[in-house]
Amino acid sequence: MTHPHLIADAADAQQFVLGGRARFTLVSKQTGKRYTYRVSKAKDTDDVFFASLLVGQNNEQDYEYLGFTKNGNALIPGRKGNPSHPAFLGLDWALRQFSAGKMPEQLEIWHEGRCARCGRTLTDPASIEAGFGPECINHI
Repeated sequence: MTHPHLIADAADAQQFVLGGRARFTLVSKQTGKRYTYRVSKAKDTDDVFFASLLVGQNNEQDYEYLGFTKNGNALIPGRKGNPSHPAFLGLDWALRQFSAGKMPEQLEIWHEGRCARCGRTLTDPASIEAGFGPECINHI
């Protein structure tokens, strides 16, 4: 049985990412490296989505713009995006895989969870699986 916050199907992953206000974490099974993204639908269009990367400790505000995607086929760098950054390359690769109907074995995609104790957004996969943030887990 898979964890409810782990998306295992490429079509489900693409649908989730393009949901309009998605927050998710991509995890490499090979390296353990993880990046948390926010993908938001642009206003007045159905096919453009802006992607940002979580770069700080504030799960609600510490995002930097990476680029945009049209229909989720690939990530296109914007003026402020850095196409050589590993987080940009990882999301671009994942979008291309999902668009082709492939769910890579070496990739996990975790959708956003919230701490059952304090309600804050969880981004660390271990916390998402537990359902509690690192501080709250010590209080239960």
